[in-house]
Amino acid sequence: MRLNADFDQRVVVLPGEHSWLPSPVPGVTRMMLDRVGGEVARATSLVRYAADSDFPGHMHGGGEEILVLDGEFADEHGSYPAGSYIRNPIGTAHTPQVGADGATIFVKLHQFDPDDTEQKVVDTCSGEWLPGLVNGLTVMPLHEYASPRGAEHVALVRWAPNTQFNEHGHFGGEEILVLEGEFHDEHGAYPAGSWIRSPHQSRHRPFTREQGALIYVKTGHLLPSASP
Repeated sequence: MRLNADFDQRVVVLPGEHSWLPSPVPGVTRMMLDRVGGEVARATSLVRYAADSDFPGHMHGGGEEILVLDGEFADEHGSYPAGSYIRNPIGTAHTPQVGADGATIFVKLHQFDPDDTEQKVVDTCSGEWLPGLVNGLTVMPLHEYASPRGAEHVALVRWAPNTQFNEHGHFGGEEILVLEGEFHDEHGAYPAGSWIRSPHQSRHRPFTREQGALIYVKTGHLLPSASP
């Protein structure tokens, strides 16, 4: 399967466009955002686990990055409530299990640099917020990795209402999932649940209005030679 597989193109998926499809595992459905491959794929998805569901044990051949959006995700290593950020590098393995609350996760598969081997869990509900580059922005860094080709950064960014950011370019691309409120730029408005993938060297001028916004943002991971 190839879905939104041209990484030189800007892609926006709004919440009204979500289409939840059954996975091969009962009780697990997914909203595919981009995908290159079959059941083992380079993929970015929203995945919904019904209450008391589980998923077969598996190894992460290309790494796994998770942000728990609601409910409580779990595996044999621990329990991860909403707000947990998890990185499982290449070669790790687990058996997901979900309890009575179910869970929805944002997950990225087969997108790790082989040398990015840090395994971590971050509780973003208790993490430290740092001042951003302009008034009205606060940032919670989640991960960064530098290689000879460039630097990858992952963070949560909280936008106060009516905040304006400078026009800027995206070296290595930018990916955003809107978690709360409504995010804006000159191209459109993106309510909570929107996913935006902007290619290498694209530009925009983001801002918020009266709702403000909370976003997951990842930059530097979409250099052309890194894209299938």
